[in-house]
Amino acid sequence: MKFLYFALKFHLNMSNKIKIGISIGDVNGIGLEVILKTLAELRILDYCTPIVYGHTKVASYHRKALGLGDFSFNVINEASAANPKKANMINCWEEDVKIELGAANEIGGKYALLSLEKATEDLIKGEIDALVTAPINKHNIQSETFKFPGHTEYLQERSGSNDVLMFLLSEDLRVGVVTGHIPISAVAQSITKEKIVKKLILINESLKKDFWIEKPKIAVLGLNPHAGDNGLLGSEEQDIIIPAIQEAFDKGIICFGPYPADGFFGKGSYKQFDAVLAMYHDQGLVPFKALAFGSGVNYTAGMKFVRTSPDHGTGYDIAGKNVADPSSFIEAVFAAIHIVEHRREQADLLGNQLRSGGKIIETAADVKDDAN
Repeated sequence: MKFLYFALKFHLNMSNKIKIGISIGDVNGIGLEVILKTLAELRILDYCTPIVYGHTKVASYHRKALGLGDFSFNVINEASAANPKKANMINCWEEDVKIELGAANEIGGKYALLSLEKATEDLIKGEIDALVTAPINKHNIQSETFKFPGHTEYLQERSGSNDVLMFLLSEDLRVGVVTGHIPISAVAQSITKEKIVKKLILINESLKKDFWIEKPKIAVLGLNPHAGDNGLLGSEEQDIIIPAIQEAFDKGIICFGPYPADGFFGKGSYKQFDAVLAMYHDQGLVPFKALAFGSGVNYTAGMKFVRTSPDHGTGYDIAGKNVADPSSFIEAVFAAIHIVEHRREQADLLGNQLRSGGKIIETAADVKDDAN
């Protein structure tokens, strides 16, 4: 999704620029490479104030590997001191770090977690407006304070949210999933009518609040091949998914299905909907990445704050080779800007209840008409 297009319509002044916190991910992966390549494009500073949570020495190691000799961070102790005209860095530890590019080791996990914890702390406090997370290794980050399958579950607990949605975004496709990071053997037993309805509510609310789609239209995929083939290949569609769709529809959510996943994407049927709800991780992410890899964004919907990430992993195989494409990370930054701006504008409209000539002003066009 070309979020730069959307960002261009927002004329932000320096005092109100959105503060984007950035966690660096695994220090042995491509996280800092795509971060540095993103921030080296100075136009990014026209739309946000970036604050990277890591350490200048680690960043310097990656900067030298990339040959970005003229790039430097403004070092600060707290987010409130960020310079809106600079890329800012908060040092999250004191000791030197031994970097082994391409290695999946405990060093990478330890410092990815320190970065994430500090950034999340500032996000919850409201010191930053959104968080963009660089990729972690879900295995080596495990510790006494991180026992989660990934970022999504960690941020859900830290935010105190009852439920969240893994929502993949691109220019032409938005995909949410009912079940996330769980074994495929546990998928069927984890799918319930209640869970599907909750995810449909989250998608519907996000499309309205975060993307300003007035009447979202949502497609729901089946679980089994050919969506169960009328019960021949499984009963989940008849017993769980169809009743869930009906219940959500009765609540005012415009949703249809269940659709067989293979034909749905193969025929391009997704283009007729504002979003798609898949039953499990790979059912949604495999076609999404096939259609949008390199430009897609992972957004965690359902939280009071905004978090996005690129649609790729740590990239150990290309770490340090200066070949990592920053496009998805750039899109993740502009997605965060776009969503924060929409939430701000909606809050202003609902909170101020602007009136002109005795009527509620509902659109920017109304404001202009009343001024003339």
